[in-house]
Amino acid sequence: MKNIQIGDNVTAFYKTGKYIGEVTGERPGAFVVKILAVLKHPRQGDLHNPNDVDVPLFHERKALAHRERANIPEKTVKPFDGSVPDYNETLIESYLTLKGELEADSSPHAGKSLETLQSIQREYELMYNLTF
Repeated sequence: MKNIQIGDNVTAFYKTGKYIGEVTGERPGAFVVKILAVLKHPRQGDLHNPNDVDVPLFHERKALAHRERANIPEKTVKPFDGSVPDYNETLIESYLTLKGELEADSSPHAGKSLETLQSIQREYELMYNLTF
């Protein structure tokens, strides 16, 4: 992946979310990426038991914050060519997409995920002054 340089815009997967960001550094096997937009909101729940509700901790996952830096595995980072959309707009769009998918699903996992999304929405509204 040496064709990616510091300063390049990239798409990057982190846990179950997908982002557009700028590479600000390198680490062994990873790039440090500054988050600029959200393409896919992270799914809720346990990463190791993706559709299970009966887990010790059902994780509430917020999207990485605007300009937050994350160490992202090299293999999940790809070049991005295009204009970077507004962070807040992409956060709302990706959140609403995930919420719609969960509302169309009658499984217990979807119900529990919708509950965690409600508290995340309140945090987003406070953090970014957003209206959903």
